[in-house]
Amino acid sequence: MNQNWLKFIGFDLLWLGFICYAFLLAPPDQPDTFSLIQNLSTGQWAGINPLVIALFNLMGIWPLVYTCLLLVDGRGQNLAAWIFVVASFAVGAFAILPYLALRRSPAQFAGPVNGVLKLTESRWIGVALGLAAIALLSYGLLKGDWSDFWQQWQTSRFIHVMSLDFCLLSLLFPVLVPDDLARRGMSQRGLWLAIALIPLLGPIAYLSLRAPLDSQAELLPIAAE
Repeated sequence: MNQNWLKFIGFDLLWLGFICYAFLLAPPDQPDTFSLIQNLSTGQWAGINPLVIALFNLMGIWPLVYTCLLLVDGRGQNLAAWIFVVASFAVGAFAILPYLALRRSPAQFAGPVNGVLKLTESRWIGVALGLAAIALLSYGLLKGDWSDFWQQWQTSRFIHVMSLDFCLLSLLFPVLVPDDLARRGMSQRGLWLAIALIPLLGPIAYLSLRAPLDSQAELLPIAAE
């Protein structure tokens, strides 16, 4: 059994396990969940714990971070990465895990860099995401009520699963980094993986500092592991 099949089985099991946990073992859904989501989405934040506000908005940043890797990675795959990118804005890791299961590594980037890729390759995207993430983290950590958040984490499926989704997205991001490093001709793999493991801010820093996909790198095949 080759490495791609092992990855397929592993990510599929993790995906199914997360689904089963979210719907069978997580705390029950609360009657006010829909109104809470509606208020969070429309900016009606009065009376909502700043930690919940920050987490909800950070879960909107994560899909943008993954977009900057998946659209490039998808050029070398036999599946449409954009479908998983769009789905991740609604369901987070529930959409990322199937992509990781189905993708094949190593993958060769098929250039050129144009259209949306020019935007996702821009360092300014990383800078903007970093500033937004720092602002939200500061707001949540400094203004938030931890005891209230802990109580909600224990009793609300929405808060509980959203928190685990954030953690899972943090753990999954480094899976994509080795191939991204290779297609950019970057060395110091251990250092970049360590940076990518820092929750959210590490991946954003990686997006801001990684080497560009220049005309030569576009045609460079990735060596098999």
